[in-house]
Amino acid sequence: MRVTVDQDLCVSCGFCIDNCPEVFSWNDEGKSQAIEGEVPEDVEEATRECIEGCPTEAIKEI
Repeated sequence: MRVTVDQDLCVSCGFCIDNCPEVFSWNDEGKSQAIEGEVPEDVEEATRECIEGCPTEAIKEI
């Protein structure tokens, strides 16, 4: 599983970072960014919750 955050849609609410800091972090523009590469298997469920819970649908599985 791999994910990306659409920087044009992200509103910096922090939902994904609070719920899955192993995958998401703040970038220099104050928006969420996802780790490069594969999401660790032990946090795939939390990552899916972030995809579903993102208020602007900025997080996509790629």
